[in-house]
Amino acid sequence: MSTIANNIPQLKRSKLSWLLIDSGVMIKRSLLQIRQDPEQLLGLTIQPIMFVVLFRFVFGGAIDTGGISYVNFLMAGIFVQTAAFGSTMSSYSVAIDLEKGIMDRFRSLPMMNSAVLVGHVVADLIRNLLATAVMIGAGLAVGFRPEANPFEWVLAIGLLLLFSFALSWLFVFVALVGKSIQFVQQAGFIIIFPLTFVSSAFVPVDTMPSWLRVFAENQPLTHLIEAIRALLVGTPVGNHVWWTVVWSLAILVVGFTVTTSIFRRQAK
Repeated sequence: MSTIANNIPQLKRSKLSWLLIDSGVMIKRSLLQIRQDPEQLLGLTIQPIMFVVLFRFVFGGAIDTGGISYVNFLMAGIFVQTAAFGSTMSSYSVAIDLEKGIMDRFRSLPMMNSAVLVGHVVADLIRNLLATAVMIGAGLAVGFRPEANPFEWVLAIGLLLLFSFALSWLFVFVALVGKSIQFVQQAGFIIIFPLTFVSSAFVPVDTMPSWLRVFAENQPLTHLIEAIRALLVGTPVGNHVWWTVVWSLAILVVGFTVTTSIFRRQAK
């Protein structure tokens, strides 16, 4: 009896250990896919670099951003746009696994089902971190001059990764519902493209019509952009940091809960 009792805590720890081990294997698998398919990372960097060059040298001289240079105004929007589009890669990867039947094979294995989704989302987070590093380099090359100290850099990147992590779970939900590569590609573009442009990413929101400005000022991407801009170049921070955290946690809770629930139901 004592032997069985002593083994109960070990069994509980073993279940947690298997979750970590399975998640680690799935994360490694997803990262290897990035190495074997570098176009995934190139796709997240070439388009944002084009936006940097285009807005910096073509439109920048025509846009009034007040007391800061346009390139310093622009880069926060580029960071967020890159991370937002990068978050859609989770849905693309999940859709590929669903379409090719790989997801069904994983479900038949003696492993934690949620580890499959964790692998895609965490790999997406690492991919976004690499893309952000590339964008920082591109910004510095065209005149971006941040004033942030190390703590402000860590906080800005932390907010960016938190939001992209939450958004990834939302796009995994899109993949589980759509179940096709074409659907998730279109859905990602339709959701992210308007949100990035109807925000403070490329122009000040006070230049927009009043009916559009109300939405632009209060949507989550604008709060994230303004928080990062304030931390990196010293614009007024207001309550943007707190709103970014609130939006991120709300999206994360809803996205994770709904996504894992649907995934478990589909596995039955």
